[in-house]
Amino acid sequence: MSTANFIETASAINDNCKKVGATFIVNDRVDAAIAVGADGVHLGQDDFPLCEARRLLGMDKIIGVSTHSMEEALSAESGGADYIGFGPVFQTDTKKDALDPRGLSELNGIARHISIPVIAIGGINMDNLQSMIDSRVDGVAIISAVAGSENIAQTSSRLIKMIGDSNGS
Repeated sequence: MSTANFIETASAINDNCKKVGATFIVNDRVDAAIAVGADGVHLGQDDFPLCEARRLLGMDKIIGVSTHSMEEALSAESGGADYIGFGPVFQTDTKKDALDPRGLSELNGIARHISIPVIAIGGINMDNLQSMIDSRVDGVAIISAVAGSENIAQTSSRLIKMIGDSNGS
């Protein structure tokens, strides 16, 4: 989509998030995050450099970084990221160029060695969500299990309930 359409869409999402007290993180686009006053940005390994994003966004905005190895996770942490997304943990078809699954062992190893929050991503669904809940991660990003479901609202509710039940909520 064009930059103008992206900004228009991001602005509408940001407004809706503010109404319900939700955090809004823009994927990949530092310019859009700044333009709409988003809470932060999430960067991939080949996106805008973390140090430059921090300089432009300031210390009060959230910056997350996608990582696929211990080296990338440690680099993101030392570079000033507020959290990392690690994966793909399991096989995923969401991204055409996704790397091979990293697995629970590597995920837990990274979560033990860095001090910023670790968000697991990649192939997470109803069948393996409990393993994520039982792991050392701070959160999960679930895409295809929701987007590919026949009833997005029902699937989302079931996933949220599983997570809530594990937290005693």
